[in-house]
Amino acid sequence: MANPQFEEVKTEAAAAITEQDLRSVYAGLVHEGGRHEYYLGNDTEEAAELREAAAIQLGMLTRVLADRSDSSVEEVAELAAERAEEMELR
Repeated sequence: MANPQFEEVKTEAAAAITEQDLRSVYAGLVHEGGRHEYYLGNDTEEAAELREAAAIQLGMLTRVLADRSDSSVEEVAELAAERAEEMELR
């Protein structure tokens, strides 16, 4: 394994998902063979609350990925938008 902290992060994330006070959950999984899947759930039916939760999650992920990949937020966001347009989600 290239990143020894990866197992620790997976364990922490799995434990955090079971917390009772969550209002939004997103987990995106990318497998070694390129297959990807996602899990998304929100404890709301209101579009405005869903948009806010999505914006927070996207912002957190974009910031972390930019920092860890030595890229700018704009570079990561642009690449993510390109990939999103290419994806066929089921």
